[in-house]
Amino acid sequence: MSLIVQKFGGTSVGSIERIRNVAARAIAAQKAGHQVVVTVSAMSGETNRLVAMVEALTPSYNKREYDVVVSAGEQISIGLLAIAIDAMGAKARSYLGWQVRFLTDNIHSKARIQEIESDRIRKDLDEGYIVVVAGFQGVTDAGDVTTLGRGGSDTSAVALAAALKADLCDIYTDVDGVYTTDPRIEPKARKMDRISYDEMLEMASLGAKVLQTRSVELAKKYSVPVRVLSSLEEGTGTLLTVEDQTMEKVLVSAIAYNNNEAKITIIGVPDSPGVAASIFGTLAGANINVDMIIQNVSAGQLTDLTFTVPKADFKQTMDILKQSVKTIGARDVTGDTNIAKISAIGVGMRSHSGVAQKMFKALADERINIQMISTSEIKISVVIDEKYTELAVRTLHSAFELDKERGDSVGG
Repeated sequence: MSLIVQKFGGTSVGSIERIRNVAARAIAAQKAGHQVVVTVSAMSGETNRLVAMVEALTPSYNKREYDVVVSAGEQISIGLLAIAIDAMGAKARSYLGWQVRFLTDNIHSKARIQEIESDRIRKDLDEGYIVVVAGFQGVTDAGDVTTLGRGGSDTSAVALAAALKADLCDIYTDVDGVYTTDPRIEPKARKMDRISYDEMLEMASLGAKVLQTRSVELAKKYSVPVRVLSSLEEGTGTLLTVEDQTMEKVLVSAIAYNNNEAKITIIGVPDSPGVAASIFGTLAGANINVDMIIQNVSAGQLTDLTFTVPKADFKQTMDILKQSVKTIGARDVTGDTNIAKISAIGVGMRSHSGVAQKMFKALADERINIQMISTSEIKISVVIDEKYTELAVRTLHSAFELDKERGDSVGG
């Protein structure tokens, strides 16, 4: 008998009718001979409603109490789903994060899972129950409720699948799989049957909202097979798995974009040891994540330092740097929030050349100027003017022939 973990997001449990649909899927999996654990999010819009109430009281809220409030949505979801499963003739038992001990660190609102105590779940499964577990939440050693950050239910599901050594973790969403790019921008975008952990990790980190980044990291670390499916229609979805030789034949697998970043340039930075460390150390101390970094030689013994940060952190970053500029003796700091990062992703880049040339030429042919470039083993990213986002995505999707079935074209 195989063990399957099913995860359903807020849209999938957004109404009584949809909760019944989730219950039916869980029961069908059990009748097919599987042991079934279901992890659910709060009903669609519920977490936002709870967050809004906290922020209405004070912008400087206590994060321990914040977690107490925003974790409440999942309690309603698991209870309703367990009731629905019982009403349809199967046995269900629901648990909150502290009841089956999703043990986390004590970093409230973005806690990390350290251990999952699975004995209680295994006992229920052996007794024929469908076990329903709250996603997004955990508990500290001291017994305080924690939450894993927005999108944390994906992480809960994959971590639970790893702890239980599940045969499969099905992530049900409002899309039917992972696409070669955003189909809202490029109608020719194609659903992929498979994608490697590394490719999905790059896509998630670049803003693709199909899966939360930490869940993909966990899936890769513990080799959990993860399948992305639609909760609203039947289909085979997209399987996240280890890369193989077939995947490596394809030069580029997907085009991703992110228009939630801002570009900052510090002009006239003294070219001396320790200056960059001082700048980025200050930003790290404010929990501001810096992404792409470029250093250019300027006049004399000076350089210009350009980097990107999340758009939500732009104002705070500029405020910090205006003080830092005076301290380090730089001339000025400028910023631009009207940018987008476009990325070509593919494990085939490890063994093929020519991706950068093809990417840059395609953009140049459309007169799209590249402001910044960064590369990794399986990704090339460029920063462009935000107004060209959709054109750039469609252009690159066409240039790498991603509307064709995988294996039809290897680019070059």
